[in-house]
Amino acid sequence: MKRRSIKMQMICLLMIVAGSLLVACGRQVAELPAVEMRVVKDDLGREVRLPVKVTRAVSLAPSITEMVFAAGAGDRLVGVTSYCDFPAAAKNIQKVGDTQSPNIEAIIAVRPEVIFVSTASQLESFASALEGQSAAVFVLDIRGLGDVADRLRRLGQIFGSGERAELAAIEFENRIAAVERRQKAERPVRVLLQISEADLFTIGRDSFITELIDRAGGISVTADIPGGYPKLSKETAIALDPDVIILSDSPDNLKPNDALKNSAAVRSGRVYRVNADILSRPGPRLADALEQLATLFRQEPAGN
Repeated sequence: MKRRSIKMQMICLLMIVAGSLLVACGRQVAELPAVEMRVVKDDLGREVRLPVKVTRAVSLAPSITEMVFAAGAGDRLVGVTSYCDFPAAAKNIQKVGDTQSPNIEAIIAVRPEVIFVSTASQLESFASALEGQSAAVFVLDIRGLGDVADRLRRLGQIFGSGERAELAAIEFENRIAAVERRQKAERPVRVLLQISEADLFTIGRDSFITELIDRAGGISVTADIPGGYPKLSKETAIALDPDVIILSDSPDNLKPNDALKNSAAVRSGRVYRVNADILSRPGPRLADALEQLATLFRQEPAGN
């Protein structure tokens, strides 16, 4: 009987301890502070709920990755695309698929609070799938030079890195202004930007690169062609006869298309290669592209 009594006392004691632990755990859970949220409008005008302090983000466009780093928040990125290779630190971040086919499971696995997508990379179609998850989807749509500084400041607000973002925005604005203060030629050079040699894709009216060429002191010969990145026919290319050809530097775009072999640009040797990434990614390095184009446009033709 005595042994039984001791056993019962031990069981009761264990039950009391277990009950106390459950109460304590319940109290701790109840006392966990709720995450403070806020509403921020994205570039589609959507109201997006974000934590006041964003600590985990995914970028689904190389241009956005560069913007986040420039705004001083690269350490908050927990997932990027396989194309996100600048700055160098971006190469070490978990890859979650490519720009056009992000891996939803991989994105969920890194537990982001916000996923940045870019309409410039045609990623709106993924928004509905991603919005079914716990993370918010925020669209950043940069359509030209004028948008870059504004979006840097907005990212600074989102990540709480406003001071660093403001410095980056001011530097970008100052570099653009410095180029535009340069004396321009009386007659802007007529420029054709070639994206690919074999199929002769170029830029059209809706491409931000058309504005880039204009502000660098040139005029795009394809500025009136509808669309962002049209394909030129051989006849159209011959008729355009540009003074300067800019090759968006890539393995499949090393020389002008044959249709341009008798153009003024080829005859005068005014064919230049420019890093494809600084041209095609609407972000802080557009300042690099603008400075480089402005310098190239001011060069004299060979033999002058």
